[in-house]
Amino acid sequence: MRGKKIRVISARDMNRSERRQIMSVISLRLKDREIKRINEMAGMLHKDKSTVARELIDYGWEFLMLKLYREGKLSLSALSEKLELSISETIDLLSEFGVESPIDYDDYPKGFEAFR
Repeated sequence: MRGKKIRVISARDMNRSERRQIMSVISLRLKDREIKRINEMAGMLHKDKSTVARELIDYGWEFLMLKLYREGKLSLSALSEKLELSISETIDLLSEFGVESPIDYDDYPKGFEAFR
């Protein structure tokens, strides 16, 4: 069996139109405090400010979704979908952050019955 050739394409290999399809540009009004935090984190992590801002947005999204799950406002499958993770990866993430399931012990046998 012959191996497939994989070509890695960087943003430099793309034309302007192709790059725009990957990321959009938005303009935000940020407070001095927020700019200072982004600059500080960029320096600490040795990353550019745009990368740091995108990562902070991702972390914020993840935090809010975990909070909604903990409050019982999202199911495990909905959380997995929102975080774009498998169920097992989501369970691992919940465990990592010490988030307990809002399901009572009495609900587990009912869940097993549903699988039969």
